[in-house]
Amino acid sequence: MTEPLDPIGEAPVPAGIPAPSPVPDAAADAPVAPDAAPSSDAAEASAVASADAAPADAILIPLEQIAPQLEKASLTRRAFLGFGVALAGGVAGAAVLGQLFPVFASAEDQVSPLVPNYDPKAREWTFVVDTARCIGCGLCVVACKEENHVPESSEFTRTWIERHTTMTDGTLYLDSPDAGINGFPATSTAPGAEGKTVASAFFEPRLCMQCEDSPCTGVCPVSATYKTDDGIILVDARRCIGCGFCVVSCPYGARYITPSDEDTPASMPGVADKCTWCYHRINHGQVPACVEICPVGARRFGDASDPASTIRTDALAAGGGPLHPEYGTRPRVIYLGPALGEA
Repeated sequence: MTEPLDPIGEAPVPAGIPAPSPVPDAAADAPVAPDAAPSSDAAEASAVASADAAPADAILIPLEQIAPQLEKASLTRRAFLGFGVALAGGVAGAAVLGQLFPVFASAEDQVSPLVPNYDPKAREWTFVVDTARCIGCGLCVVACKEENHVPESSEFTRTWIERHTTMTDGTLYLDSPDAGINGFPATSTAPGAEGKTVASAFFEPRLCMQCEDSPCTGVCPVSATYKTDDGIILVDARRCIGCGFCVVSCPYGARYITPSDEDTPASMPGVADKCTWCYHRINHGQVPACVEICPVGARRFGDASDPASTIRTDALAAGGGPLHPEYGTRPRVIYLGPALGEA
């Protein structure tokens, strides 16, 4: 017994099931009155048919034609999804997803980096502090805390300002009320300074010295303190166990342990923290927050290896040097002004 064929796909219809009747072409067979308006029932039926009809440009692609493209595509999940999106949405869909997900973007669609061809090993970051310019306003301390989520308490700070006051009797007093964040009163707050006559004074901003021979990296038992390819010393808060070895090993007092009751840079209490020279900014072509906000240019920053930068030549020409070179850590912060004479 011969099975009837499906008139749509020419596939055999199983025995016992009647073959579907061919659908007549209503547009070709139905007579149309030239001036008669369509009835409401006819209009409604036409609207339903239009809604159910496939778009005119819809094409059913045979599987055998898609197979070669599927074979060429990587069988990883991302590549397969990229192929599917391009197939379903076309070039426009892929372009939109390319902006949201880089895996879908083509080479010519890639956005140029903020710092083109950034090579960390070619950088020679240099920080200059001019103590003859600093006015002790405290804006740098404010900017640092805001930029890096440093706790508000003056006990925990990445950068601070000291006032060095020499009295007429030759006694030197040092004070730093609230790390200098609110500026300084007219007279020194150091114990024993009250009532004495001031001979000279200057302000000295302090921060991490990013030492070439840093003791903090050597004493860390879990390698949480490390040096980047461009020479910046950072702390991996996920590794840090809060032992405090790095804090006590720093001869410049530039480290602290984050408290448990306040906002912290890495949102992790009980770990070591310090100034990073705003590493998240400098590797994107910006300067540290404290440098940007300083109203008198007492803090300067640049790449000494850049021929267009005069950061090092200007500093050395002005007689700059590190604080306490006798520590033997080879700090990378160059100081200018009266701070060097005192050190």
